[in-house]
Amino acid sequence: MWTKIKWTLRILLVLIVGLFLHYTLPQRDVVRIINTYNKLTPIGSNWMFYSIEDTGTGAENSVTRDIRFIEAVYPDGETVMVYRNEDTGWVWPPYFKWDSSTLQAEATNAVSAKEAPEWVAITHYGWRIAAISIFPNAVKVTPVEGPDVRLIPWVNIIILGFMAFVVLTIRRMWLQFRERMVDPALDRAGDAWDQVDARADAATAEVKGVWGRFTGWLGTWRGKPRK
Repeated sequence: MWTKIKWTLRILLVLIVGLFLHYTLPQRDVVRIINTYNKLTPIGSNWMFYSIEDTGTGAENSVTRDIRFIEAVYPDGETVMVYRNEDTGWVWPPYFKWDSSTLQAEATNAVSAKEAPEWVAITHYGWRIAAISIFPNAVKVTPVEGPDVRLIPWVNIIILGFMAFVVLTIRRMWLQFRERMVDPALDRAGDAWDQVDARADAATAEVKGVWGRFTGWLGTWRGKPRK
């Protein structure tokens, strides 16, 4: 039972960390920008997926904000994506983005028609969940040669590699600490418990021996004839 609980907790931890990294780490989409605009957007229970109010997003109040959006289409010509364009400021995630106005101008300048497409790579983080009005946040727009350009996620490789190095280092340190400190302490505790157990067995055997001699002595009196 305990083994199942431990594996359930491990799987749950891996799932949480995986979702967190998938949302936070930068992703790049090769798309054609078809429109840019501003829209008064109501913020409700999905507030955690938007920037805070004082990072230059032009908040009207705590419920409605004037948010910049970028509409784009993928190379297949059918799949579309809508990105929000908000500053992140100094808070999480640490993109330190303050230039949403400049980025909006760059995106507007990259708008192209279907007959004469201009392809760009939009770097973003976050998810697109239409049911609860969640949009990925664009952080950079980079022109590319074409829709088939190959983009290597060097930032993600470096971050994930560093995280793997830290995890392996911590695991190695823990194993060394366990080998040098925890296991010997457990062995000493086990030896002490074995000694206590042995003493208890010896005491029990001694009591049984005394009781046996006593009952044997009583038995000798039962066999003697009365005068």
